[in-house]
Amino acid sequence: MTARAVVTGIGVVAPSGIGAEAHWATVLAGTRRTGPITLFDPARYPTRVAGEVTDFDPAGFSDTRQRVQTDRWTHLGFAATKLALADAGLPEVSPDPYQWAVTLASSSGGNLFGQRELQRLWGGPSRTVGAYQSIAWFYAASVGQLSIRHQFKGPSGVTVSESAGGLDSLAHAVRTIRRGTPVVIAGATECPLSPYALACQLRSGLLSDVSDPEKAYRPFDVAAAGYVPAEGGAVFVVEELGHALSRGARVYGEVTGWAATHDAAPTDPAGGPDPAHYARALRLALERAGVRPHDVDVIWPDALGVPAYDRAEAAALRAVFGDRTPPVTTQKPLTGRAHQGGSALDAATALLAFRRGMLPASAGPDEPAPGCELTFLRQPRPPRSRIALVGARGFDGFNSALVLRGAAPPPGER
Repeated sequence: MTARAVVTGIGVVAPSGIGAEAHWATVLAGTRRTGPITLFDPARYPTRVAGEVTDFDPAGFSDTRQRVQTDRWTHLGFAATKLALADAGLPEVSPDPYQWAVTLASSSGGNLFGQRELQRLWGGPSRTVGAYQSIAWFYAASVGQLSIRHQFKGPSGVTVSESAGGLDSLAHAVRTIRRGTPVVIAGATECPLSPYALACQLRSGLLSDVSDPEKAYRPFDVAAAGYVPAEGGAVFVVEELGHALSRGARVYGEVTGWAATHDAAPTDPAGGPDPAHYARALRLALERAGVRPHDVDVIWPDALGVPAYDRAEAAALRAVFGDRTPPVTTQKPLTGRAHQGGSALDAATALLAFRRGMLPASAGPDEPAPGCELTFLRQPRPPRSRIALVGARGFDGFNSALVLRGAAPPPGER
């Protein structure tokens, strides 16, 4: 139960780019990658801006049979997993299947596939759906398909806690490693961009209806008007430290603490969530990591972009750190909010920042809203303690926090 879990591979497939290098270049440059929705015609919807993975060709990451059976959300997962395995220097097919596992997060499942088949059922002459409708939309589809393709036969599963799930999957990977499985694939991808999926998100009242991509998603800002949906995410190879060292693997960092709590009460639409339970998750993660609050180098917040939720998050951070928080940075305005894929992407950004020896500047706010006056990182700077706290909240009360301790880059590598 004391085994240490380290990240040895990162696969990113996101609006910021395909591959960790492309993502990092976007983050460091602060380039905004949101724009008009192209996966379907959004003209009838108040929200028409999103973060899409442009120039993505699933044929480069999966075969025809796999693509026919699965949704774009799973196609993104195929790609991110393949990239993570290559980055870790591991084979695509496990040589020891029962020693490798996969635990990804899921939120909305296979939206585009389900939309197409249900439209054919109710609007087409055949009044039928394809044979794969029963599995392609299912929240566990990506885990199932990846376990088949790569022969991950260890204890596998799915975490379902909306945006908090990307962090929960990493926490579960550590628990799995401590129970004796040396290699676990963790993280998440998402594709919430179909007419039905967008309608479901609009029902929450939390989406931005601002048409200008440069101004649509502005967390903690006086002009915050909601979030911009996005697809994509990040997948990680998480290994037991001894296993990683025995094969000479590069180590990005270690997952040292985590916590998950729940509000256990309906969220007040006007006042936002109660910050107490989110603060408790942040505090517990630090305690379990053996980290004092003033030792934290940088914070990646949830950054929903809804004024009441932003104020509640700022209040939670002040409850843990006092009036002067460690530097806070978020890149979600550059990519949009990819739900569970977005929190996984934050974890990837933190590990890449430590590897490159540079903490990226926050993509806003331009003018912090009242109650959101946090210590935002305005310029890139080298890390000090290499300890990051990543927070995430899922709709309906999920709260998760993760502490990552980054490995120092080898001399000369940036």
